[in-house]
Amino acid sequence: MKVIDKEAFLDTFQYFDKPIVLEIIDIFINEQPERIERIENAINNQDFDTLKFDAHSLKGVIANFVAEKPHQLAKTMEIKGTEKDGSDLENLFKDLKSATLELVDDLKELRQEFEE
Repeated sequence: MKVIDKEAFLDTFQYFDKPIVLEIIDIFINEQPERIERIENAINNQDFDTLKFDAHSLKGVIANFVAEKPHQLAKTMEIKGTEKDGSDLENLFKDLKSATLELVDDLKELRQEFEE
């Protein structure tokens, strides 16, 4: 586990049926590329309202997985959108993309555990 607090994740989902947990994981894994692409497009177009909305949405989904690093990056991106602050967005986006890919990797590992 790189970004997920596994103990907190398991505590959060301990009362969920396994198929539900697997579905939540699969939805994030499948939607991650599109979510990141929308954020990248918003940055490229200096569309701060869309950036704020999509970063907020991503932040909320990531919160389910108890993954502090990508959650904080999405929160920072949301604030940048709210404040219409275009400074350093490229580096922030690069870090966010990397952290969400790490999250996907962690979720794939957890998914295997839930399938057993």
